[in-house]
Amino acid sequence: MAVIIKSVCPQSPAAKSKIKAGDRLLALNGNEIVDVLDYRFYQNERIVEVSLQSDDGRPYSVTVKKGEYDELGLEFDTYLMDKQHSCRNNCMFCFIDQLPKGMRDSLYFKDDDSRMSFLFGNYITLTNLTEHEIERIIKLHISPVNVSVHTTNPELRCRMMGNRFAGQSLDILKRFCDAGINVNCQLVLVPGVNDGEELKRSFEDLIKYPTVQSIACVPVGLTGHREGLPEITPFNEQTAAAVVDIAEEYGEKTVEMYGERRVFAADEFYLTAKRLMPEGDFYGEFLQLENGVGMWAMLKMEVTEAFDDFSEPESFRKITVATGEAAFPLLSGIVDKVTEKWHNFECKVKCIKNNFFGGKITVAGLVTGGDIIAQLKGEDLGTDLLIPSSMLRHERDMFLDSVTVEEVETALNVKLRVVESDGWSLLAALSGEDL
Repeated sequence: MAVIIKSVCPQSPAAKSKIKAGDRLLALNGNEIVDVLDYRFYQNERIVEVSLQSDDGRPYSVTVKKGEYDELGLEFDTYLMDKQHSCRNNCMFCFIDQLPKGMRDSLYFKDDDSRMSFLFGNYITLTNLTEHEIERIIKLHISPVNVSVHTTNPELRCRMMGNRFAGQSLDILKRFCDAGINVNCQLVLVPGVNDGEELKRSFEDLIKYPTVQSIACVPVGLTGHREGLPEITPFNEQTAAAVVDIAEEYGEKTVEMYGERRVFAADEFYLTAKRLMPEGDFYGEFLQLENGVGMWAMLKMEVTEAFDDFSEPESFRKITVATGEAAFPLLSGIVDKVTEKWHNFECKVKCIKNNFFGGKITVAGLVTGGDIIAQLKGEDLGTDLLIPSSMLRHERDMFLDSVTVEEVETALNVKLRVVESDGWSLLAALSGEDL
């Protein structure tokens, strides 16, 4: 399979070797190039034999000498060099199926691409991997692979994911582990379906693999747009507490087995169960932050470590912080401590209820611009309104509901300041040092 070269970076090793845009890349050091994983892996050598086909169909090759791991300098039509792989499942808990109509098209795409798992940490279900892809992951030792497991009961996995092959694809997980590939596992839990005894079974099956380096339990996310979907009851204080107890039990087992905790419940389970959130050392290397595991503890820890690096504003500073319901208690506590020490400082923390998704979604990253406007309109917000970067798309210009940053600023007559999700960035934004 040939991949068309869109452009060649000026002064790059490829440009110096006279490789041209429009030519087709066939192989690197004799290895066929199918997509970005092949390209990124095989370009790393100091001497690379590049096999190409000119735009008139003539095959040729050039030898490129460069620094080890330096980029060749070729660019393609898409980052992946082909189309992104979509999901083939029909999960009972799929969040995308619960999105309201009328949102931008990109939000309805269901990603299930092993390359995105390696490059960006996305989670995959293993249900659409070809044998070629499986063997390549093992051959190239692509690690870690992030897997949405949900349950290790094959029959239950088929039912939960609406795919008759979902159970047998668990064999791929075993193949990866047997090959020494590190794996991070995610279990989206549905009350009465894959929690309780089924959760214990999944933990028992997964912790026996030494290369399963982390397992996260995440509560099912339920919006107010589930028309025609299976009825699911949200977790309550009692059912969430049961999950926390099981996760901590098996976490202790992995401490005994491997000398480190590998099983975790998401922060949301602790909040719903009204349990005390663990401290930072509980989470080890924080491998499951993207699943909302340890985010509370990490931010709290970072703020404590960073506090002495910042001074109170030189002139009076009045600002507002907007966040979701889940993070509101933590941010309120942080701002209270800052206010006690910074006398030239006033800050309100505003809890934004997620009416856009029906009121049951509490994470800050899914708060919309429309809800921020509706709930803060007419308030004295000070000079700046701080929001976490997770509320915006990658370009940082638009919320999930397609409301733009500029539209929020105009409606609320305030400067919107986007803050990274770490303690130093938060304190810098609070103090105004990032201005």
